[in-house]
Amino acid sequence: MNPAHDAAAPKSTVVTRMLDAIERVGNRLPDPAVLFLLLMLAVWAVSALLSGVQFSEIDPRTVNAENPGGTPIQVVNLLSGTSLTGFMAQMVQTFVTFPPLGVVLVAMLGLGVAEHTGFISAGLRSLLAFTPRSLLTPMLIAVGILSHVAVDAGYVLVIPLGAVIFYAAGRHPLAGIAAAFAGVSGGFSATMFVPSSLDPLLAGLTQASAHLLDPAVQVNPLNNYYFTTASAVLVIGLGWFLTDRVIEPRLRGTAVDGDPSAMPVLDPLTPGERRGLTAAVLAMLATLALFAVTLWLPGTPWAAPADQVPPATHPLLAPAAPLMRSIVPLILIFFLVPGVVYGYVAGTVKSHRDIVQGMSKAMAGMGYYIVMAFFCAQFIFAFGQSNLGALLAIKGANVLQAMGLHTSVTLVGIVLLSGFVNLLIGSASAKWALIGAIMVPMMMQLGISPDLTQAAYRVGDSSTNIITPLLPYFPLIVVFCQKYVKGSGIGTLMALMLPFSVSLLVLWSAFLLGFWAFGLPLGVGASHAYPAG
Repeated sequence: MNPAHDAAAPKSTVVTRMLDAIERVGNRLPDPAVLFLLLMLAVWAVSALLSGVQFSEIDPRTVNAENPGGTPIQVVNLLSGTSLTGFMAQMVQTFVTFPPLGVVLVAMLGLGVAEHTGFISAGLRSLLAFTPRSLLTPMLIAVGILSHVAVDAGYVLVIPLGAVIFYAAGRHPLAGIAAAFAGVSGGFSATMFVPSSLDPLLAGLTQASAHLLDPAVQVNPLNNYYFTTASAVLVIGLGWFLTDRVIEPRLRGTAVDGDPSAMPVLDPLTPGERRGLTAAVLAMLATLALFAVTLWLPGTPWAAPADQVPPATHPLLAPAAPLMRSIVPLILIFFLVPGVVYGYVAGTVKSHRDIVQGMSKAMAGMGYYIVMAFFCAQFIFAFGQSNLGALLAIKGANVLQAMGLHTSVTLVGIVLLSGFVNLLIGSASAKWALIGAIMVPMMMQLGISPDLTQAAYRVGDSSTNIITPLLPYFPLIVVFCQKYVKGSGIGTLMALMLPFSVSLLVLWSAFLLGFWAFGLPLGVGASHAYPAG
């Protein structure tokens, strides 16, 4: 029997049937953009049906000194003439002020240039080239996590490189693909030093969801940075153990029967690329040094005014501080500068037109996201205007309070729910826009902060990324496997990644509970409880 086919064969009929069912259900779901449109129409219909119902739940937004008892929540009929015309009049403003839209597009301008000029590619190849064979696995996983700064670059760059370097080192190439996939996608919510564009994107959606209950809530783009940075250690250690002790031994009987001439070669950096990379790293360090000097200047303009600094908060870290409101522009600068320097020194850039082309290419790649963001913004706006989100949050919180579940159980529930939804919807932002609009306000009613709820979502979302065929890059990774093992299929890749997924789900959840139990800070300006105190 062909060992490649044997590896792809289902080991458990129950598991196989479950995965097949998930794939069938997921394939029947509409595109996320259409899904948001349908949900918005459903919100309109439900709001019309419930607008005449009298609810006993008190709207916490109406509680104040003049009205200490508050006012019962009332669902607004979005199909009334006033609501419909108001929705139309507000449509453009709703879209252009959608929190995740601007932050993602601005960050992608700098990242797009760095990717277009070859700076990111050269940097990743350089990190992998000098790594000793014994440290190949952890370095590959770490590079996979680091690739998040370039959004999806890891899928098309790091994962095939993982197969190449493992094959060149005499190890099984599918093990290299598994390790790289675990870092790029399984560790999607882990951070290596530099925040990714996912951080401001999710924070913007979290803030929009929190505003359904409390318009005063401000969510920092780095609200999970400490947790995601520490999580990188967990992902690397766990991925290292599973790759070397579980995945690779299992692959020993799987023959590498692909066409050797079609297998890519790990090209070393050319002299021009090395000069460009050296100059780019120096430029990045110089930019960081200059930035650090401005931070430490007496009376630095990056700090918040003294009257806008909350108790026990550093002026630089206060929500009103220009530094905290400039995270995304700083990401733009810190990738734009070395990207441009690399391009000119390495010769990949001839004029400023090439820089603009890189930005344009990055924006062109965001076309689908912009379309999805339009419908997502309208859905969230309608959901908020109808008061359905606040009603669900209050009723859900009352049910959970009556059940008396421990906070730790509630957090694990968020992780599991996020992981399950991830099997059906591939986009991280689409999932969080859908469930965050309900989950964030509901958890706020239970005293759990938006920051902690978002962290729980990120654990569940990352853990099951690597086993869902609905991940947009999943078929591409199957193709990478087939270059080395002809009989590889979806079952092959799932079998490779299932140990990573289950282990991440269990251990990462425990890691999050440890952060919560010991009161460790999740990130900049973040809290565990709502209201923070």
